[in-house]
Amino acid sequence: MVKITVVKVIEYKDLIKKYENPIQHACNIKVGDVFYSKNGEKPENLCPEAWKVMKEYVESLAEGKGNFFDGWMKDPMSAMISCNDGFRPVSFYIEVI
Repeated sequence: MVKITVVKVIEYKDLIKKYENPIQHACNIKVGDVFYSKNGEKPENLCPEAWKVMKEYVESLAEGKGNFFDGWMKDPMSAMISCNDGFRPVSFYIEVI
């Protein structure tokens, strides 16, 4: 099983004001939110766009593979991945449990 924990959420208000069209709802993910992936599958309630960015890492970890980029992470069975929202990036810590 792979645990996905939200460790940081940033909002760039200056970029939002300058470039983004007003929207009703963006992202409801908060620091401390936790999701669990069984067999490398997308967890329920996880943003589909965030999943696109982390999918390969989660699937690899679920298969027992790790050590991404030859020693990138202190724990080789983990990864730090951010979603691709340039206005509100969210950092996820992904680990095998």
